[in-house]
Amino acid sequence: MTAFEPRVFSGVQPTGNLHLGNYLGAVSRFVPLQDQMPSVYCVVDLHAITVWQDPAELMRATREVTAAYLAAGVDPKKAIIFNQSQVKEHSELAWMFNCIARMGWLRRMTQFKEKAGKNAENASVGLFAYPNLMAADILAYRATHVPVGDDQKQHLELTRDIAQKFNNDYAERIVELGLGVTNPEPTPESPAELYFPLPEPLIAGPATRIMSLRDGSKKMSKSDPSDLSRINLNDDAETIAKKIKKAKTDPDALPSEVEGLKDRLEADNLVGIYAALAGTTKADVLKEYGGQQFSAFKPALSDLAVEKLAPMTGEIRRLVADPTAIDAVLKDGAERAAAIAEPVLHDVRRIFGFVEARFGR
Repeated sequence: MTAFEPRVFSGVQPTGNLHLGNYLGAVSRFVPLQDQMPSVYCVVDLHAITVWQDPAELMRATREVTAAYLAAGVDPKKAIIFNQSQVKEHSELAWMFNCIARMGWLRRMTQFKEKAGKNAENASVGLFAYPNLMAADILAYRATHVPVGDDQKQHLELTRDIAQKFNNDYAERIVELGLGVTNPEPTPESPAELYFPLPEPLIAGPATRIMSLRDGSKKMSKSDPSDLSRINLNDDAETIAKKIKKAKTDPDALPSEVEGLKDRLEADNLVGIYAALAGTTKADVLKEYGGQQFSAFKPALSDLAVEKLAPMTGEIRRLVADPTAIDAVLKDGAERAAAIAEPVLHDVRRIFGFVEARFGR
């Protein structure tokens, strides 16, 4: 094989209500990608249990994320939609990557430090090793492209490190078994034949990281105790308008140039949200609203958010009301996902040297 088949992989955690950050940073980008290359979109429920989850709530949230994928326009006939726990290869490959990754690599992960805080000694091993499972999610499909926000770039870099170390450690075995893909640019760090690709990040758009409406220095999050900090995808029009009206800003007018947003975190966030919802750029937004006060800009942003989100909110509610149909989508997707991941894991077991005679392989 001379090249890896292009493939997209991405996922969203089913924890709490989906919010605008989830939609603009991930889900909205899935739709155009499904027409560009084979796409695998996962509801990453195994990641969710790195902290305790109420079982009933986890099931509800898993179906809600699936409904959001569908409501946003992801076509289950074009793309694969499934929940992670239904495909055992994710967990198996994650253990193997636990043995490839180095402790020092994981200690550098800033998200663990942020989530564990001062209570790191009481954090779960799963939370610490979370990036290895993310690597397994991607590489079980030998995915070549991953749409990520700025906050996930470090985890994708770790995925590339794990893939590269695996390729290097088992280079001779990969060649011996005839499982390699020709590396067009071999180096001492990257052998002439690879088994896993080094996936590329897809970071695009004016709002790759949506920030809190109450604090422009913090990411919009489901875990924030203030519901005013985020726009949930199940918020009605009145609630959306109220939250945008109360969003933190500064007393100055909007600048006319993007450079004027520097050090104005909340203003930059609201302009970025408008640009992402309108499918335009921050520069174009400022051409229209530069020089105006937030008292004029916020109502326009509210109207746009309601226009874009209300139809999807209604569709999510309709889909969630029929869990049997959602479960059928997840079952079909899991079968199709496993059909890709099973041969990969079969190869990886052979590369490691595991004996599989018992399974007739």
